[in-house]
Amino acid sequence: MKIGVLSYHFPPEPAFVPGSLAEELAARGHEVRVLTGFPDYPGGHVYPGWRQRWRHQTHSERLTVRRVPRYARGDGSAGSRMAAYLSFAGSVAVAGRRYFADIDALYVFQLPPTTFATAALLRLLGRVPTVLHVQDVWADEDEAARPAEQRRWAGRMGATMSRVYREADAIAVAAPAMGELVTAAGADPARVKLVLNWTDERIFRPTEPSRAARDLVRRGDRTVVMHAGTIGRRQGLETAVRAAAALGDRMDLVLVGSGGEERRVRGLADQLRADNVRFVERRSALEMPDLYAAADYQLVMLRDLPELRGSVPGKLQAALCCAAPVVASAGGDTVELVERARAGLSCGPEDWAALADRFWLASTIPAEARTEMGRRGREAYLREMSLRAGVDRIERMLQEAGHPARGTAAAEPSALG
Repeated sequence: MKIGVLSYHFPPEPAFVPGSLAEELAARGHEVRVLTGFPDYPGGHVYPGWRQRWRHQTHSERLTVRRVPRYARGDGSAGSRMAAYLSFAGSVAVAGRRYFADIDALYVFQLPPTTFATAALLRLLGRVPTVLHVQDVWADEDEAARPAEQRRWAGRMGATMSRVYREADAIAVAAPAMGELVTAAGADPARVKLVLNWTDERIFRPTEPSRAARDLVRRGDRTVVMHAGTIGRRQGLETAVRAAAALGDRMDLVLVGSGGEERRVRGLADQLRADNVRFVERRSALEMPDLYAAADYQLVMLRDLPELRGSVPGKLQAALCCAAPVVASAGGDTVELVERARAGLSCGPEDWAALADRFWLASTIPAEARTEMGRRGREAYLREMSLRAGVDRIERMLQEAGHPARGTAAAEPSALG
């Protein structure tokens, strides 16, 4: 097939799913054309060595990547983000019609920033079979408190996203509960299928910890629970700090990474005099399996927000692929996946007392039982979340959308059960 790929982010940005999908589809013999922007995530500034311009294309066997200019969002304000979204949509409208003129099917890595570009492209291309891979659903829990202009933008975003859902031939969702959200927003339930995200299996795999990783992460024989990744609003790591502080020297909580809420979380740890909470600066992805192996558990945190109940953080797949036991404090699908795989311990979100109980229980579990948790988690990853499993499902959806006579969507399990 000739397959078009539309993605707001693409490598070298940390956008592993669309990048690895495009490479794997090309390796399977398809001609793949990617349309994306110039890399600027997460800092909001175009990467050093890159210059935005038209007609920037790179080629490898069966894979072409074209980048179009967009507004670099800089300060990350609501106005800057919207300018980035709309400028990307305009650039896609200019370049997309000719670039995707003869494709058999279009794959869209669907994040809110891609919404206006997707709508513009579908109008230009007409009835090109389209598969959306939905990663996030537009939501604004503070909508009533926002200025009228921002509420209008939010309404426009929501309406456009609903129209895109209705027009898509098939929709893959990255978590089961996300299927309910996109259906509520206008998608046909019969077209919604579950495709869990995968991780970079070239990097994340079981390993033995190095001496340096042990020295960085561990202090004596204490149980170590590690959170690796963004320290932001969605994670709600204040809950983890309060839980760890309640246990004193029973365990250590190690937070690897940074983010917008880092100062607040550090301040809470100081206020509670939580000497067992330690911060480690951001590390590259290549270093993370070594640090995972040096810890006893990986912590997966999500706040109790409606839009997050249908989200599965990428750190869960990375931990499971590395055979690392998990402590999950979240709602909805994240906890259900951990429990179904019997890959660790879990509790509801934003409940520090319940999380403290999970931390205490984690500290009592013998090393052999932790190893078995990790083994079960890796088996579940390979079976349900691996690159091969995910690309198999996406490829089948593209084939069925582009050539309906080759198969029926009913053969694939629905995300809605």
